Amino acid sequence: MSGNKNEVDISQLTFDQLKKIREYLKKLIESGGSDLHVKSNGLIRARINGTIVPFSENKFSYEDAMILSKEILRGRYAELIENKEVDLVYQFDESNRFRVNIFFQMDGPSFVFRVIPMQIPTIEQMKYPEAIKNFTKEERGLVLVTGTTGSGKSTTLAAMVNEINTTYKKHIITIEDPIEFVHKDRGCIINQRSLGQDTLSFDRALRAALREDPDIILVGEMRDRETIELALHAADTGHLVFSTLHTLDAKETINRIIGMFPYEEQNRVRLSLAGVLKGVISQRLIPTKENKRIAAMEILVKTPTIEKLILENRDYEIRDTIEKGREYYKSQSFDQHIFDIYNEGIITKEKAKEYATSASDLEMKMSGFNSGKASDLINKSEKNSKNEAVDEDVFDLK
Repeated sequence: MSGNKNEVDISQLTFDQLKKIREYLKKLIESGGSDLHVKSNGLIRARINGTIVPFSENKFSYEDAMILSKEILRGRYAELIENKEVDLVYQFDESNRFRVNIFFQMDGPSFVFRVIPMQIPTIEQMKYPEAIKNFTKEERGLVLVTGTTGSGKSTTLAAMVNEINTTYKKHIITIEDPIEFVHKDRGCIINQRSLGQDTLSFDRALRAALREDPDIILVGEMRDRETIELALHAADTGHLVFSTLHTLDAKETINRIIGMFPYEEQNRVRLSLAGVLKGVISQRLIPTKENKRIAAMEILVKTPTIEKLILENRDYEIRDTIEKGREYYKSQSFDQHIFDIYNEGIITKEKAKEYATSASDLEMKMSGFNSGKASDLINKSEKNSKNEAVDEDVFDLK
């Protein structure tokens, strides 16, 4: 062992704290939870069906938290001390893995263990809308999956990559932080790169990917202007690019991307985005009547009308255009999908209104659906709107 005080002598570790935490991780798995929170001088808690619940009666001490960080990180402990936070993947057993973030807060180290499903989901198993599979058939362009942390973005991306892997013969490069779902080569060659371990940054790996003969590039997150610029360039030069953003819906996603650039560059970026964007999938996880969670999705499918709205900065018209294109382009707004989920009896009226974009509009639709005459009027109105959407797109193609 060298003289670096932050290096860990593994021979001195008993791993007693890690054994203790493994019991809580086992309890989390058995409870069907998604996250375990271990905080210095705090109770151990878990997130189950979206709600934080206590898992321990006694506080986890600062001293035990410091020992736990050494037992988990071992040779990477110095990285935590230097950077004050670190990401890694912890293999619990053959069937369970966790994405772990360790970080310092005012009372000492804290740990968040996020369950990573070992089985890669399929689009059919997840019962995703038809548009999700359609995006996997694209040859080039940009497809974005957006939502808050924990809204299921990684699961959706994994299902799409899995669909391509089992259907086509292509080269897929993923750049992730960290790698969550591990894909095995089937029809495709899949090279998965982890930030920190296999590459130093998203933009550096993305720049290198363009020289590695990819058909498809998955960028775990478009965090900065450089990464966005490179993703747009990759999509423009004949690659299919998947990525994520922490935005709430399609309209905000477009505004966020353009707003990342200085004012004098925004017209150029708007033109580029309008040209390469193929779709935006935005997600919200809604608690169901069975105490589970289901993903409500807003899906923007790029049409000539959508391209025109982006170019002309008419973002306020995007949601209406998404709704009008549902029948013909398989697009849908959050409220349309939430209404479907409610109508199937999966969620309560209260939850539907809570997660809706416009609770008042959704309630009107619910009331109309329950009375035959009003339902006919709503369906007729929607049919007319869809016809208008087709007319607009035909007009735009001329």
